Amino acid sequence: MPAPKAGERLAPLDMLARLVAFDTVSHKTNLPLIEFVKDYLAGWGVACHRFPNATGDKAALFATLGPQDKGGVVLSGHTDVVPVEGQAWSRDPFTLHVEDGRAYGRGAVDMKGFVALALALVPDFLAAELRTPIHLFLSYDEELTCLGVVDGIAAMGRTLPRPTAVIVGEPTMLDIADAHKGIRTFLTTIRGFAAHSSKPHLGASAVHAGALLAAELDAMQEEAKTRPDGSGRFDPPFETVHLGKFHGGIARNILADRAELAWEIRTLPGSDPEAGPARFAAKAQGVLARMRQTAPSSAIETVMTSDVPGLAPDPGSTAERLAMRLSGRNDTIAVAYATEAGHFQKAGLPTVVCGPGSIDQAHQPDEYITLEQLQAGEAFMRKLMAECRG
Repeated sequence: MPAPKAGERLAPLDMLARLVAFDTVSHKTNLPLIEFVKDYLAGWGVACHRFPNATGDKAALFATLGPQDKGGVVLSGHTDVVPVEGQAWSRDPFTLHVEDGRAYGRGAVDMKGFVALALALVPDFLAAELRTPIHLFLSYDEELTCLGVVDGIAAMGRTLPRPTAVIVGEPTMLDIADAHKGIRTFLTTIRGFAAHSSKPHLGASAVHAGALLAAELDAMQEEAKTRPDGSGRFDPPFETVHLGKFHGGIARNILADRAELAWEIRTLPGSDPEAGPARFAAKAQGVLARMRQTAPSSAIETVMTSDVPGLAPDPGSTAERLAMRLSGRNDTIAVAYATEAGHFQKAGLPTVVCGPGSIDQAHQPDEYITLEQLQAGEAFMRKLMAECRG
């Protein structure tokens, strides 16, 4: 990918093509894309702050357009995309293809379309001589943990300006989402003791222990159905508990010495995120005590692999009022998926989710965003420019 020329203007579709060409599947580095954006912004005289991850193979980027000493509005988007392996793509997923009013490519809608619009409009934002700054915040690992924003958020109000509103540009068809569930994911590893299945008293089966814990997760889900959310905004309207993977054992006639359970809890805004994990931990202690009666070396360990806060409604917030003016909507929605918005809100920053395109096209083979939605997203950002110039 050639480096951008100083002062190079790129139309939104051209910018999207550049971004899609970077293979930023979450398990890979996003640094080439970040360097491209840094060079592009530098060509317009805009400085950037980089926030690398612990291993240095990924980074988030923050840049301010306009006054450097005011709160302003953050346009936030993630740079990583989901894998394409095993999907039946009809074209190269990392080459943008425009046909019949659609722009196809991995990340086209989730969410390089939003990022491309913000970057393509940088020259116009600068020419507008903004009185209120517009901040660009690009993150990593959203598709894995949503933790790629946390270092940048921690710097806001310290080394970075503290914004007055945050718009996370996930695809909502430019509807305004003010609520989504939180999600915590876990990996439970069970260590038993192998023995012949004819003499179970000489060992402890990790698979049997895992089955008891799997049953507990099922019971937690069934009980959650009896506690529906009263707002009627979520589908399904209750907390969900899901066991996605259960592996263990090597043969039918051997007590399994190891098993793993990968599971998650999706919580409603305002609910206690500690309650479910605490219940599971109590059950695990009881199961472990039973295992150690015949195999004292048995162990059960649960590690939380991601923690994404939910987004709670904040009626009348700065972000909500602004997004309503920009989008022309007068109401809000809740979305089923989790986003980075909860981290912003947890830090006390008024936040909504609002971006072009439909989530129905995300994560699919032949992912696309319509040109109509790109145009609508550009109009949204030009209205933001007018607001910040006034």
